[in-house]
Amino acid sequence: MYAIIETGGKQYKVSEGDVIKVEKLNADGKYVFDNVLAVGKDGDFKVGTPKVEGASVEASVIGNGKAKKVIIYKYKPKKTFHKKKGHRQPFTELKIDKING
Repeated sequence: MYAIIETGGKQYKVSEGDVIKVEKLNADGKYVFDNVLAVGKDGDFKVGTPKVEGASVEASVIGNGKAKKVIIYKYKPKKTFHKKKGHRQPFTELKIDKING
C-alpha cells in the first residue's frame, strides 16, 4: 500500500516503513498527514479531488536537522564586488507507520 501526500508545498510518495525528510514541522512524537492526494493498494487506486476523503497517513518523528550548506556567491567582473552567503535548510525526518484509507 502506498499514498501520495502533500506537505511543505511538495508531494511525496510514501509506503509503510519509509523514512522521509520533509520541510521542518513543529511536531514531536507522532504526526498525522490529512492532506492525502491519492491512495493505492493491490491494483486499486483512489484519487482525490483534491483530497481523498477519510484517508490519513500516520508518521513518527525521528528528529529535526539541517541539510548540507548551499553556497550563494555573487560577483561582478572588473569590479571589487564579491558577496558570499550560505544557507542550511531545516528539515524533519519522519518514519511512516500506517496508511489509513
